[in-house]
Amino acid sequence: MDKKSERDETITELQTELLANWNVNKLTISPPGYTGPLRKGHLIFDACFESGNLGRVDYISDFEFDLFIRPDTCNPRFRVWFNFTVENIRETQRVIFNIVNFSKTKSLYREGMSPVVKSTSRPKWQRLPPKNVYYYRCPDHRRNYVMSFAFCFDREDDVYQFAYCYPYTYTRLQHYLASLERRNLPYLKRELLGLSVQQRRLDLLTITNSENVRSEKEKKLVFLTARVHPGESPASFVCQGVIDFLVSHHPVAQVLRDHVIFKIVPMLNPDGVYLGNYRCSLMGFDLNRHWQDPSPWAHPTLHAVKQLIVQMSQDPSVTLEFYIDVHSHSTMLNGFMYGNVFEDEERVHRQAVFPRLLCQNAPDFSFSNTSFNRDKVKAGTGRRFLGGLLDDTSYCYTLEVSFYGYMTSACTAAVPYSEEIYMKLGRNVARTFLDYYKLNNLTKDNRPALLHWGYPKVSRMTLLHAQFLQYTILPLGICSTTPSQSVCQAALMWKVSSTRSEFSCKSCLVQPSFFFMEKFYEQRAAEALLPAREKKHQKPFKC
Repeated sequence: MDKKSERDETITELQTELLANWNVNKLTISPPGYTGPLRKGHLIFDACFESGNLGRVDYISDFEFDLFIRPDTCNPRFRVWFNFTVENIRETQRVIFNIVNFSKTKSLYREGMSPVVKSTSRPKWQRLPPKNVYYYRCPDHRRNYVMSFAFCFDREDDVYQFAYCYPYTYTRLQHYLASLERRNLPYLKRELLGLSVQQRRLDLLTITNSENVRSEKEKKLVFLTARVHPGESPASFVCQGVIDFLVSHHPVAQVLRDHVIFKIVPMLNPDGVYLGNYRCSLMGFDLNRHWQDPSPWAHPTLHAVKQLIVQMSQDPSVTLEFYIDVHSHSTMLNGFMYGNVFEDEERVHRQAVFPRLLCQNAPDFSFSNTSFNRDKVKAGTGRRFLGGLLDDTSYCYTLEVSFYGYMTSACTAAVPYSEEIYMKLGRNVARTFLDYYKLNNLTKDNRPALLHWGYPKVSRMTLLHAQFLQYTILPLGICSTTPSQSVCQAALMWKVSSTRSEFSCKSCLVQPSFFFMEKFYEQRAAEALLPAREKKHQKPFKC
C-alpha cells in the first residue's frame, strides 16, 4: 500500500471516530435515496438519554444495520458499553444489529452472554436468547470482532431499549438513597462527600449503631466503593445488596451494626455513569489508575475519598480493617476477588480468610478464580495504593462480578446473572463479616439450617400441602432484605426438599427466626401461597 493510500485510510478512520464521538439523537434510518414520508419500519435510533451510548448507525439492508459504540468522552480507547432505543418499528419486523467497533477482543459473548432488552410495555429487562447472538471476526470490518444479534419486533407502539448489561443510572441511585433517607433510620447517615466535575453528588453512607460511634472502644471500620468504572453496572446492584442487608431488621444485620462501622461510596464516577462511558470520567481519566496522586480539580471524587480514607487511617480510635472496591468483569465468570501480595506469609494467609468465607456463603463466588498479585499496571488502583498505605491489619480487595453469569459444581452451563442475583451476592458479602468477626454466637439466624427434632411440629396436612406446592411458609419475621412489596414481606417462603427437608429462602436466601406459632402458620399458608401461584409473568420477547 502506497503512502497516499495509507494517509487516506488514516483520514477515513479519523473521520469515522469523529462521527461516532456523540450519541445519535432520534436518528431515522431510511433506505439510501429514499425521500418520501416516514414509514413504519424506518427505524429511529436514540441514545441521548442518561447512560445512553450509540455513536453511529449504518444502513446495510432493510433488515441489517451496523452500529458503532461512541468512545468514552475524551478517550477513544474504550468502546464496550452500549445503551440505545429503537422505535417506529413494524410488527414482526426482523432485524440483525451488528456492533462493529468493540475495543476489546476477548469477550463473554463467546461464553453465551447476550445483550439485555426491554420495551415500554415490558419494562423488566430480559436477556436475549444466546442462540440469537454471534461473536466473530468480520472480514468486512478489517477482521475486527463483531457482535451480531437477531431480533424480531412484535409491538408497533413500543419503544425498545437494548443495552450491554442491566443499566444502573446516577438518577436511580439518587432515588434509592432518597428513599433510604425518608425512612429516618437511626443507624444510617447520608453525607455529601463532594461534587464531581459536572457537579453531581458524591454520596457517602455510614451504617452503624450510634452507640458504636460514640463508644470509646476501638472501632472496626469497613470501607466499600463501587462504580469507579462507569460501565460496570453490576457493581451497583452488588453495592445496593450490601446496603439493603445492612439497613434491614435481619438479626445478622443488627449484630453487624452493633460491632462494625460501614462506610460506603456507592458511585465513585457519577459523571462517567451519567454520560454512558465504559471506563473513564468526563475528562477521559481512568480514575482507578490515579489513586497515588488524584487532582482535586480533574479527579475531585477520587481526591475526596482518598482524603477521607487517609484521615481515618490516622485516627487512633478507628481501625480501618477492610477496603473493598466493587467492579464487573467482562471476560470471566462468577464473583471473585483480587488481593495484594505481601512478604509476611502469615499476613498472606490472613488475607485469604475473607474470600474463603465468602466462597462458603455465596454459591456464585469462586475462590479458585481469586488471585493475589502486584502487577505494575495495577499500581494506581485503590486496592494496590491503599494496600501499601494502610497498616498490616488492613486488607484491600477488588471484588469482581461477571457481566454474564456464574458456574457452580452442580451446573453444566453458566447461570446468567439477573439484577436480583447480583443483589444477593451483595447481601452475602455483608453477611460474611459476621463469620469473619466471629459474631455468630450473638445471633441464631445466620444461615439456613436443616430442620431437626428440636423445632416445633406442624400439622401433617399443612406439610403435605406445602410439599405438593414445593414451598412452605414461616409466618414470623419479615424479609426486610427484599425492598419490593411482595408476598415475602407478609410471610417467608421456604423451599422444601421432600428428601432432606432442607430449607432455604426462596426470595433472598436469608433465614428468619424459628420462633413461630403453628396456628398462625396454618392460617397464613394458603393466603401467602395464593398470590405466588397467581403471579403473572412478563411476556417474553419474540426473537
